[in-house]
Amino acid sequence: MRFLLTGGAGYIGSHTCVCLLEAGHEVVVLDNFINSCPESIRRVEKITGKKVALYEGDCCDEAFVNRVLDEQPIDAAVHFAGLKAVGESVSIPLRYYQNNLGATLTLCKCLAAHNVKRIVFSSSATVYGDSKIVPMSENLPMGSCTNPYGWTKWMSERILQDAAFADPEWSVMLLRYFNPVGAHESGLIGEDPIGMPNNLMPLICRAAGGKLPMLSVFGSDYDTPDGTCVRDYIHVMDLANGHLKALEYAVSHKGVEIVNLGTGEGYSVLQMIRTFEEANDLKLPWRMADRRPGDIAASYSNPAKAADLLGWKATHTLNDMCRDAWHWQTLNPNGYRA
Repeated sequence: MRFLLTGGAGYIGSHTCVCLLEAGHEVVVLDNFINSCPESIRRVEKITGKKVALYEGDCCDEAFVNRVLDEQPIDAAVHFAGLKAVGESVSIPLRYYQNNLGATLTLCKCLAAHNVKRIVFSSSATVYGDSKIVPMSENLPMGSCTNPYGWTKWMSERILQDAAFADPEWSVMLLRYFNPVGAHESGLIGEDPIGMPNNLMPLICRAAGGKLPMLSVFGSDYDTPDGTCVRDYIHVMDLANGHLKALEYAVSHKGVEIVNLGTGEGYSVLQMIRTFEEANDLKLPWRMADRRPGDIAASYSNPAKAADLLGWKATHTLNDMCRDAWHWQTLNPNGYRA
């Protein structure tokens, strides 16, 4: 089958490209390269030995998206495209709402015009907000997001659910990610944020590689075992495989399914630091710092539905995640822009 991946040159998108190509599917990537690089797709082709149809443009541009779909008939879409930094979304909320919601609305309109009504949406555990209930299951109450990024994911989910309610021909898979980390075992593709990263693992890697003088641990007074934030870290290749399973489900079912993709284990920032040091036999420079706006104390998944519905389960350990992330960093100290 042939799948469209909006934002497919990004971190999760590029790893999903590998997973889909190795499963025998064709891939069409649409990306504006705001927070990605075409080199990632060239490396996907190197890993898999297969070609990717790559289009540079904005998912909010209706004429552009329609042209891609005119030229590349597809069976389903995976919608990754969007701005994604929690902290940044607090600083520039209007840009996040305009970009992320505009991309979702435009893509849905264009897909429907081409009679393609199967979509896997890249959502986030941020839609659960500051839930006091952990592990988080898909049936938790919604509407308590703590930052604009989370609200754009929540609103996009609502848009897709309403579209499927109005037209029962739609098949919608809403995948709520927890915290993707790691890299492909080859070290050819990995996480390469432009500018100062917002997520923990690339900050750890920069501190380990000397590109950051000190790793800041934001907050030491959360209601967690060691006072630092607790998160459910998932290897990006496990996450990529989750998209393959979701697409396989979407092509043979209709309606809406909401599925967590996580390991079900919560690890604190300090646990992550210690595991990274042990996995890679090094010491990290770090210090405690004030909390960041929009962060919550603990977030980890109940992944039972993914196992029951999709036959999917995360298989990589935290040690694997730390080892593969550092392998990518050491081979690509400047990311894709060597």
